Amino acid sequence: MMDLTFDANATLEARAEAAMTFAQHQVLALTERHPDFFPMFTEDGRWRHGRQAWTNWCEGFLPGQMWIFARRTSDPAWRTRAEHYSRLLEERQHDRDVHDLGFLFWSTWKRWHDLTGDEAAKRVVVTAGATMGHRFNEEGMFLRSFVAPESTFIDIMMNVGIMFYAARETDDADLLRKVTEHCLTTRRYLVRGDGSTAHEGIFDLDTGEFLRQSTHQGWRNDSSWARGQGWALYGFGTAYRFTHDPRFLDTAQRCADFFVRSTDEGGVPPNDWMQPEPAHRWESSAAAIAASGLFQLADLTRETDPDRADGYLAAARRTMDTLLTPEFLAVDTPGWEGILKHGSYHERLDLGVDESVMWGDHFFVEALDKLLGADACS
Repeated sequence: MMDLTFDANATLEARAEAAMTFAQHQVLALTERHPDFFPMFTEDGRWRHGRQAWTNWCEGFLPGQMWIFARRTSDPAWRTRAEHYSRLLEERQHDRDVHDLGFLFWSTWKRWHDLTGDEAAKRVVVTAGATMGHRFNEEGMFLRSFVAPESTFIDIMMNVGIMFYAARETDDADLLRKVTEHCLTTRRYLVRGDGSTAHEGIFDLDTGEFLRQSTHQGWRNDSSWARGQGWALYGFGTAYRFTHDPRFLDTAQRCADFFVRSTDEGGVPPNDWMQPEPAHRWESSAAAIAASGLFQLADLTRETDPDRADGYLAAARRTMDTLLTPEFLAVDTPGWEGILKHGSYHERLDLGVDESVMWGDHFFVEALDKLLGADACS
């Protein structure tokens, strides 16, 4: 039986260990209560409900947590669960309808290969990365989003790693060209001079000309949606890991600097920093994403600028210090089925607002793993 004792006054690492145990408890309870179910967000703290999904991008985050648990605990039961849930996604390595195959396969089949060396798992990851390449628009030099051919999202930066990996493992120069050009296009048109980011870019399909910035989940088109900012600082760091292109490190740092200076000392932003009097104070999934990305960025920056790296590490730890309190961790909230409270999916559509969201839980667990000593660049 798991010990779910949580001491809010304990050290950061001790609270992280307790939270990791609590996370295992919550994930196990979900799989036992609703086998083979891939939820996106809770409603009144419960995963099973009848609300819409808007799009199909979250299925990798539940088994992604299981793979972290399997590696940390060496418990064969977690590996069995992780393999089972990952296999339920296998056919989607060929899915050309979404821009989120990194979310689906980097967190699952890539961790499977990293843990076991299984070459079949690696082939699935490589195929998914190659499938992403079919979304490339040659005129505009971008990967199109799921909503329209003329659209690209800042979210796609969190999916470029699987393309870089597939290109490297297969020596595919054209795939490498496509993913690199997408990152450069995103850098040019969706990252602003102050380091803030737009959610969406719209292009002319005939000429490739960039037309305007837009948003689906931020306050307005020229504002700064916090989760997108987290995707950017993390995703450009990943692009730098694969390419060592200093332009991508510079972009990751500028996005991170904007995130940190725009957020109060606790490290948890609202849904959009520029929205006056937001209805909800916090968007914890953005904080969890940013914390995990900041751990990575600290590692990437260490060799060239150790002082800056220390600042990113301190910001990640401050954010985790806040999330590792009963205000955010659901450990003392009876009946709550998620791990991390105060997340938000889509405020404009009133979906999963001030709830647990599966990507928030996943990146929180990933950040816990890094806080407790896992390689931040793995």
